[in-house]
Amino acid sequence: MAGGGKFDDARGSLEPTARQGVESDGQDPETLRLLAEELLVGTEWRETGKVRVQVVTRQREEDVEVPLARETVEVERVPINRPIDAMPAVREEDGVTIMPVVEEVVTIHRQLMLKEELHVRRVHATEVHRERVTLRRQEAVVTRTPTAEQNPTGG
Repeated sequence: MAGGGKFDDARGSLEPTARQGVESDGQDPETLRLLAEELLVGTEWRETGKVRVQVVTRQREEDVEVPLARETVEVERVPINRPIDAMPAVREEDGVTIMPVVEEVVTIHRQLMLKEELHVRRVHATEVHRERVTLRRQEAVVTRTPTAEQNPTGG
């Protein structure tokens, strides 16, 4: 404004306070006062509603297949029936464990006789086992309840 002005904080407007050529604060009529507004912005927390969370467990039946490993042994008796001078050790040949079985035989002199050997083989087998099992799963159920302020029919 050419004649100067007064800033009113309450209304946020610029009102003239003096006529042209005369300033109320005694300044030169050629001097313009510049005013500025400042804005303060803030936030506040307000309850707008409530939520309720429930955990629901659901069950379902499902077929599952699980490989089951099994190991069995086969024992083969191999007759030897020959005299030996010392007790033979347990040994392994081609994945077969050989355990000597000896017995003392009464003769004019005592002598170890290799009566037989046990040939033990490991046999690996895998089979599919099918069984019906119950699996459980949880879900979160959220229910929102608005406050009276947000509910237009609530009053």
